[in-house]
Amino acid sequence: MRSNPTNATLAWRIKPLIHALALAPFALLVYRLLGGTLGFNPVEDLTRETGIWSLRFLLLCLAITPLRTLTGLYWLTRLRRMLGLYAFFYGLCHFVVYFLWDQSLDLARVLDDILERPYITVGAAALGLMVPLAVTSTRALRRRLRRHWNRLHRLIYPIGGLVLLHYFWLTRADYREPAVYAVIFVLLLGLRLGSMSRRRSWAPTKRQRRRNRVVGDESE
Repeated sequence: MRSNPTNATLAWRIKPLIHALALAPFALLVYRLLGGTLGFNPVEDLTRETGIWSLRFLLLCLAITPLRTLTGLYWLTRLRRMLGLYAFFYGLCHFVVYFLWDQSLDLARVLDDILERPYITVGAAALGLMVPLAVTSTRALRRRLRRHWNRLHRLIYPIGGLVLLHYFWLTRADYREPAVYAVIFVLLLGLRLGSMSRRRSWAPTKRQRRRNRVVGDESE
């Protein structure tokens, strides 16, 4: 009989497909840019699309734990790092478009924007918080940081809130699309907080662990 594939094998098999799907929007944007089919304002289109894709990958990253809990597909956890890195990649592309074309590589103007325009301040804060998450996403640093790694990577929740606030501020009239993303974010956040609460309620307290050790010592 053929044995069932392990979590690592399943994740390894699906990763090339995830990479292809994740890079497809970027390739399409480059193709449209070179072909001149982006629209009347290509810089605005590039800025908008890269920002939205960063948000989408951020939400997909947040969806991994609820999906794993609901489906029992534990190999999904191995895709979380990849999805988080693509969220950072598209967020970085979002900034590069703004810095390169909108601000013409003028760092002073960028700093003025960050200080004077709240929606730029919020967006810059979100991207800045993504940097340590991307840098510490390797297995070696996860082992080295131990519990601090989990605490650090909880920054994904304020990052999601900042990205959504940035999106709402940039939206001029129709707020339906950012509202949909906001509802998804709140639902995922609620599922995650519920899971953390149940885990803490099941985990024994220090007093219970001490009592269990005493009982175990007395029974020997």
